[in-house]
Amino acid sequence: MTIQVPEALEKEHEETTRFIAAKLYEAGKLTLGQAAEMCHMKKWDFAEILIKYDVHYLDESAAEDLEMFRNARIG
Repeated sequence: MTIQVPEALEKEHEETTRFIAAKLYEAGKLTLGQAAEMCHMKKWDFAEILIKYDVHYLDESAAEDLEMFRNARIG
């Protein structure tokens, strides 16, 4: 998909992409992994971006990742 943005935003392409990904994540349209991928970032790095935009990042996919991590440490 290609989104045309005003020229003023094109100069800040990376920041604009991060903002859009954060808001799509917040709206439940993307998982944490999908939003991170959209920004070419790892999930945990993208979680820091969400904090910047006051978006709570602990969704179902993140909760599953945490649970998997906990189980790996126990086992």
